[in-house]
Amino acid sequence: MPQHAVRRGSRSKARKRALDILFESEARAEDPLEVLRRRIAGSDAPPVSDFAATLVEGVVAHRDHIDVSLGKLARGWSVERMAAVDRAILRIGAFEILFTEDVDDAVAIDEAISLARELSTDDSPRFVNGVLAALAAGERVPVAAPARERVELPPDAEPAGPGDASDEASDESDEARGEPSDR
Repeated sequence: MPQHAVRRGSRSKARKRALDILFESEARAEDPLEVLRRRIAGSDAPPVSDFAATLVEGVVAHRDHIDVSLGKLARGWSVERMAAVDRAILRIGAFEILFTEDVDDAVAIDEAISLARELSTDDSPRFVNGVLAALAAGERVPVAAPARERVELPPDAEPAGPGDASDEASDESDEARGEPSDR
């Protein structure tokens, strides 16, 4: 078997292990780093690779930035409203896209889609692909969320938050003046 196939397979398992840790920590309302430490020390769970630990640690360290980025791209969906498994998958993919240099963006996106296909709903792979592809491209256009849990509110009832039109208009006006936006 080619070496790159072995590496990709082990990294795929590491991503799934990181997802398990992030999902478990959220379900139990525990610190993800504590769950990671228990998993590393324990003999009753599958081993945690260095790459899986790096993913968990990276998501924790950059979670605020990741969540703001995801919230801007998933129009109509706050990060908190996303399905827990989708949220964890997106956070891992976003960490890889935004903060790692040894993983190609396309690989991070493909791996996230595979996890969504295996572990989430039928609509999740498309949603994960759209959000992460937009993130990788640096797009400002929000990605439509899957229709399965979306609640339509009248425009005047929509709470202001990341990704609303006023944020985008502000970003566009900054760029028009030659000022950097807060991407």
